[in-house]
Amino acid sequence: MTDANSTNDGQRFDRLPETPADREVEGRASRREVLDWWEERFGIDPSVFEGYSFWEKGAGKVWIFNGEATDPSAVEAIGMTFLRTRQEHWKPTSRAVTRFGGLATKNVIELDPEQAVAFVAGDDQDLPAWDGDWGYLIATHEVAGEQAPIGVGLYLYDELRSVVPKGSRADLPVVE
Repeated sequence: MTDANSTNDGQRFDRLPETPADREVEGRASRREVLDWWEERFGIDPSVFEGYSFWEKGAGKVWIFNGEATDPSAVEAIGMTFLRTRQEHWKPTSRAVTRFGGLATKNVIELDPEQAVAFVAGDDQDLPAWDGDWGYLIATHEVAGEQAPIGVGLYLYDELRSVVPKGSRADLPVVE
């Protein structure tokens, strides 16, 4: 007989195991792996996520919740979507990046006003000047004298691809 919590159920929230050794569902990320990934990819210290719990609903959709929940399985959402893990390359969500991306110390691409406008409109653009890692980046733009995260970009072959969700895209005027 299979324990209900040892299989992935797309209709149920399950807490991420603390470590890979605690994993009961094959393919499910652990809390430690999620924290390590954010630190390795973006330089965000794991201590930032103290007090947060992590949950999976569906295949690899990880949610973050500020606090604890005893049994969130009957709810449609808990906290916010945070990370997609069950694919070749893990992908942070735009919401996670706008919430925590300001703490990133690497794989952050700073966009000028014209580039930022194109990015939030969902346009891909050639940016051969980027000399950092390929893959998912945190795109930022200067707001009130500081760099602010505006979304997730995918950088491949000298091109920054905007992965801003269609419902979050905007037509903004260029402000210099």
